[in-house]
Amino acid sequence: MKHSFIAPRLKRLISTELRMVLFFFTVTIVMLVGTYSFLLYKTYDFIQERAAITEKMVALEYATKKIEADIIHIDGEVKISDQVMTDNTVMKESIRNLFDLVPDTITLSRAELDEKSLVLYGMTPNKETYEYILHAPLRSIFNRTYSSFYPIENGWYRFVSTNYLDDDDNETEVVE
Repeated sequence: MKHSFIAPRLKRLISTELRMVLFFFTVTIVMLVGTYSFLLYKTYDFIQERAAITEKMVALEYATKKIEADIIHIDGEVKISDQVMTDNTVMKESIRNLFDLVPDTITLSRAELDEKSLVLYGMTPNKETYEYILHAPLRSIFNRTYSSFYPIENGWYRFVSTNYLDDDDNETEVVE
């Protein structure tokens, strides 16, 4: 007996509507898991990048401190260099002035110039020439002046003149 006006259809365990719902739920879950995985990866990547940047910052801070120390050292070296150049210029001027101070009649064989002393070795025709022409200017420059004379065969005199500058004593002492 047939009471139905339509042909019977085959019944399935999962209907078409349920299949569509399951498909959309699956796609949604896959998209959520993919988004979560992407966010986990990006978080890990940002943490790694932050650690690398922190290491670079520490290295740059160390390099900056080293460069600052090098700059301080170089500034010190420049100051020393400037001081040496100034001292050399002063020494050159002092030597030039010394040779300008020595007259043509007196011959110097050696001159030793220190920071606070001057020792001259040379020859003079007589003691008076030395006394008036060279010794007088030396006395005006130095605080203590000592002179020694030694006669040589041709009638001239060898002399050794030792001159000192004193910081705290401004008196001039002359010893022969």
